[in-house]
Amino acid sequence: MRPPILRRLFRRVASVTVCSLLAVLAAQPVATAAPTAAAAGLQQVTGFGSNPGNLQMFAYTPDGLPAGAPLVVALHGCTQTAGAYYANSGWPAYADLWGFDVVFPQTTSANNPLSCFGWFDPAEDTRGRGEAASVVQMVEYAKRTYGTDGRRVYVTGLSAGGGMTADLLAAYPDVFAGGSVASGLPAQCATSQAGASGCQTGPQKLSPSQWGDKVRGSYPGWTGPWPRVAIWQGTSDYTVHPANATALRDQWTDVWGIGQTPSSTSGLPGNTTRSVYEDASGRPAVETFTVSGMGHGLPVDPGSGAGQCGSTAAYFLDTICSTYHTGVFWGLDGDTPGGGDALPAPSGLKVSGVTASTASLTWDAVGNAVSYAVHRDGTKVGSPTSASFTDTGLSAGTAYRYTVAAVDSSGATGTLSPAVTATTAGGTAPAACFSATNYAHVAAGRAHTAGGYVYANGSGQTMGLYNVFVTHTLRESPAGYFVVADSNCQAGSS
Repeated sequence: MRPPILRRLFRRVASVTVCSLLAVLAAQPVATAAPTAAAAGLQQVTGFGSNPGNLQMFAYTPDGLPAGAPLVVALHGCTQTAGAYYANSGWPAYADLWGFDVVFPQTTSANNPLSCFGWFDPAEDTRGRGEAASVVQMVEYAKRTYGTDGRRVYVTGLSAGGGMTADLLAAYPDVFAGGSVASGLPAQCATSQAGASGCQTGPQKLSPSQWGDKVRGSYPGWTGPWPRVAIWQGTSDYTVHPANATALRDQWTDVWGIGQTPSSTSGLPGNTTRSVYEDASGRPAVETFTVSGMGHGLPVDPGSGAGQCGSTAAYFLDTICSTYHTGVFWGLDGDTPGGGDALPAPSGLKVSGVTASTASLTWDAVGNAVSYAVHRDGTKVGSPTSASFTDTGLSAGTAYRYTVAAVDSSGATGTLSPAVTATTAGGTAPAACFSATNYAHVAAGRAHTAGGYVYANGSGQTMGLYNVFVTHTLRESPAGYFVVADSNCQAGSS
């Protein structure tokens, strides 16, 4: 669903101020090489959801990747495209090497004149709204279509994409296990176009607890677990100033409750200093990577050596392969932060029986396992100690995807099994659909207003201005939960 025309016009005016600093950098000399052409492996995906933020979805899925693989969401910077991020960031090469899928969301000049994600706009970067909701719909699509492991979904971004990354981590800690912010902004640093430029040149001087409150306020009631966050920053970045990296560190260490003194500091290639902030169990929760002398951009290190990646281009700067170190921090290389060998994936997973409301599973026992983690559609639903499990409370006539992992005596979870699908018996009545103006939807209790705009009850999807001129179809399922379904639902009432 495209944003209303008045809102688009407002954002076009506002964003010129927000992104003007980024345009200046384009005139500066950047070490370049011929960019790698985007291979046929990058594919556009349509129909991934109602798309309230008017984004485009592109995906790279390595051949032969089994279900249960991790997912990385990579957000480009201003003036960039999904194709440029695919070609130069190095993420596809590590997707092939380590085995994970990558989704590249793309915004356009229809949303913003310089194709910046709306990290400063509450209608775009908060839970259930706009571009943030569109990105999460892409994640849900990946879970349904690729069998993505919902416990291992990560998001990374550069500049405006980095700002949106921080906002996504704050608004959806239940979706993202980790994030990486490159030359970006702390979560909810700005909530209007007037405050956006001030954040870029130097964020507010807030205490760590005040920065942490911005995260905690983005999803009230959530108490953890929190995403593990990597922060990349050049010391000579005059577009998004290094003070933002300090604010990001303060924000996420406060959320984790671990203080702002690093557990360790070490030197890396490319004049990079890594500082590690460990959680109570001794595992890295936050890491900062400070690249001395680097300007505004994503650190890459072209070459064929171990730990090298990417291509140099505008905003892709030849220093260090941030993609490699970010992937290792998240454990995409097969390890987990803090080390430890994982138990193998259980074999022989099968559906042993179904009813209208249950699905029973069995699998082969794994040596040294003290329990198992059973996941339904990427969410953990059981911890049996034997090699069988019955899931209850399911909907009739519905397909569910299951994976299982072994858990050792230290509590470490091993590799996920290949997925199986269980379809419960019976069926359900079709969802009710309602077509009406935004005004009528609000009057009927199917939607609500905030700041002159209308949002669907339950899903929180934006529907445009509160008036009698904008019409939408809403689908209700379950009762009281409405989603925008303008093109795939027959209205049952008006």
